[in-house]
Amino acid sequence: MQRQSTTSPLLTLPGAVAAEGQDEGVAAHYGDLFREQRALADGKGLVDLSHHGVVTVSGDDRLSWLHLLLTQHVSELPAGQATDALILTANGHIEHALYLVDDGETVWAHVEPGTREELIAYLESMKFFYRVDVADRTDDFAVVHVPAGSIAEVPEGAVVRETPYGRDVFLPRADLELYARRYGPPAGILAYEALRVEGHRPRLNFETDHRTIPHELGLIGTAVHLEKGCYRGQETVARVQNLGKPPRRLVFLHLDGSEVLLPGHGTPVRLAADGEEGRPLGFITTSARHHELGPIALALVKRNVPLDAPLMAGNTPAAQEAVVEA
Repeated sequence: MQRQSTTSPLLTLPGAVAAEGQDEGVAAHYGDLFREQRALADGKGLVDLSHHGVVTVSGDDRLSWLHLLLTQHVSELPAGQATDALILTANGHIEHALYLVDDGETVWAHVEPGTREELIAYLESMKFFYRVDVADRTDDFAVVHVPAGSIAEVPEGAVVRETPYGRDVFLPRADLELYARRYGPPAGILAYEALRVEGHRPRLNFETDHRTIPHELGLIGTAVHLEKGCYRGQETVARVQNLGKPPRRLVFLHLDGSEVLLPGHGTPVRLAADGEEGRPLGFITTSARHHELGPIALALVKRNVPLDAPLMAGNTPAAQEAVVEA
């Protein structure tokens, strides 16, 4: 997974602290994590997602062609309607996630940092005789997330993804700083992530590993359409849907607030009754400090872990809520 070289100009704003890891290039926060969360929850401010890749597909065959490759039904996608889609491996494991919208002439998608080059290479390899043009627009456009309820205006001509939790606006990268100053103050990626965890929304390379299938994350019906034609990995999707259950399931955890440090990504999850030496039954995918709920996390655990069982995330006690049915 290649690193993205783009560094946001919003990192020069007062109080900005740079994020690390996959979110390198934007601000983790601007000096007050909980204030930033509360503002987003109230429909104020914005989040800088300019480290995301921006990929477009244009041409007369763009929707029918993408329909063959994606898990989502997009052959008749109305202009302006946002949708999420995946690309799976031949074995049905999640490889790419696309957050897309068609503007009537072009499909716009933003993707996780570090994934766009492999995605574009795959799309280019599948063009064959179809009338499509795939382009990397990351250098020209930046994504800004505006929370649900915001009264911030969308610049004329800007492409927008309307979702239940807010709007993703594709801005000319040169306009990013001016837009943030006009409709900010911005909130850092940590505030955005805390609300994402609260909303049980999985994220590629956080809630996924090399063997994650869509059923484990509750993505059937949201990013995976069960009544469409063939796509790579469909056999696994259909088999699990019709004949069985996934080996793991996503859970939401309330963490013990007395611990100073949050359990990081990959921290083993065990039954509390087995103690710290017990057999790992899963792992933490994302943890966060929420302005109302306190320390929270998402985790992938084995499907047969009892729903009412107290858990331990490393040495942190945790109470679980089901996201995906056992």
